[in-house]
Amino acid sequence: MFELSTLHLSTFDISLLMACALIAGLVDSIMGGGGMIQVPALFALLPGFPPPTLLSVNKFASVIGTMGSAIQYTRANKSPWGLVIISCIIAFIASVSGAYLVTQIPTQWLRGTLPFLLIALLFFSIKSNAGLVHAPKYSPHRQKAIASTGAGVIGFYDGFLGPGAGAFYKLLYTRVLGFDFLRSAAPAKFLNIASNLGALCVFIYLGYFDLRLALLMAIANLIGGQIGSKIAIKHGNAFIRKAFFILVTVLIIKTFYDAFLK
Repeated sequence: MFELSTLHLSTFDISLLMACALIAGLVDSIMGGGGMIQVPALFALLPGFPPPTLLSVNKFASVIGTMGSAIQYTRANKSPWGLVIISCIIAFIASVSGAYLVTQIPTQWLRGTLPFLLIALLFFSIKSNAGLVHAPKYSPHRQKAIASTGAGVIGFYDGFLGPGAGAFYKLLYTRVLGFDFLRSAAPAKFLNIASNLGALCVFIYLGYFDLRLALLMAIANLIGGQIGSKIAIKHGNAFIRKAFFILVTVLIIKTFYDAFLK
């Protein structure tokens, strides 16, 4: 069942939610991590809503916004569709599993390890030129095996917990497979869509969804994603790389705070 709210919000609150969704879409299209803006805004302005409903609204808006920016990146650079499609299927299935499991067991132990994993990944990436040059490392068959394995792990994490999943997908393509940032953008976006859809299906099945609120957030997120992807395509790999490092640094700070100080 869909839970349809009456949306008893002031014009200011609705405008603020949509502004946050627009900014989230813009940020997410360039470097990922838009959920760090969108989720806190939803929880702050709608404290009476069930948390799973707010999370499902975030997932829906992100799917629509990310789809728009993924199409923009696909127009700019040809995507390896065989690689993308099989990885997306794996990411979707893994995310469904992760989203179901998160309703059954506590996640605090994972929250505590996440900031340290992100720190390791940040230094791992800074010490290389990953993402600046497009130099695929493996044959097509091996690419599919590696990409599918990575998509399964990250997709499960996205359904189970989620923060920074878009950054992990981008790392999979740049650092592991050898793609540059622009050519990894569309595959990473489609993987993020797949794992978001997997978790969203679980939330909807359990009855946690608000269609009207989700549509409002999705429209704003889509507009932001279109703006951000055009900026990224215009300024190229070096710009996206810097933005990516900023995102991971912010993720480290946020996940450390959530795990140990909140």
